[in-house]
Amino acid sequence: MSLGDAVLLEREDHVARITLNQPDRKNALSSAISDGLIEALDELEGSDARVIVIQGAGGAFCAGGDVERMVEGIEGDTPADERARALERSTTELFGRLVRFTIPTVAAIDGPAVGAGANLALACDVQLASDRAVFGFVFRQVGLSLDAGTSYLLPRVVGENVARELALTGDIFGADRAEEIGLVNHVYPEDEFDEEVDAFLEKIVSGPPIALRHANRLIGEGLEKSFEQALADEAYAQGIVFDTDDHEEGVRAFLEDRDAEFEGR
Repeated sequence: MSLGDAVLLEREDHVARITLNQPDRKNALSSAISDGLIEALDELEGSDARVIVIQGAGGAFCAGGDVERMVEGIEGDTPADERARALERSTTELFGRLVRFTIPTVAAIDGPAVGAGANLALACDVQLASDRAVFGFVFRQVGLSLDAGTSYLLPRVVGENVARELALTGDIFGADRAEEIGLVNHVYPEDEFDEEVDAFLEKIVSGPPIALRHANRLIGEGLEKSFEQALADEAYAQGIVFDTDDHEEGVRAFLEDRDAEFEGR
């Protein structure tokens, strides 16, 4: 389906693909793309999708913030504090929603992912890149500090020292360095990228969806908790999963030495 043409949503075999579709703007986070992403997440909430892929059309993942909106802000008469509050609302609505989304999310990064576009990738649960992907937290290049969750997401993934370096220098770097510092999980050759992404997605789709959603949520919450709280929350989640048909199927398949067929029940 088309979400105003700026964002496309396709669903097949429990895989949902959200495509940023303004390639002439390198899929920068325009209002249309931001609204389309939120609408796509609304559409998928509670669906039978087992994994969501976010990708960009036309050789770019996402080129960050919308410079046209920055120009409007400079030339307009809206006070800076009002613009800041509007930014907080918009980034919370999109990035806050994505970080805590119930269905596992995968960023398929084929081309530039810079500024807020890099954070869009980081807000997903897993990051897969082609060898032509490039990254950069380039807010300083337009005279800005950090937004879109950089200060929360980036140090959790690459560590505080590297996060400071990337933010202070605004360096643009390639997929090899991104993999080296842990910014992405895997880098694949460009001509094999789609095939490798599909193979990775199949690993998630073939798993028990209820159990994996709980596992994904627990890991996302883990750094915010004490060890004792983590143990208690894991036990509570297992209590829910113990009662699923998928758990019974998984145990029987193990005992019968066959692949389990999980149905999400």
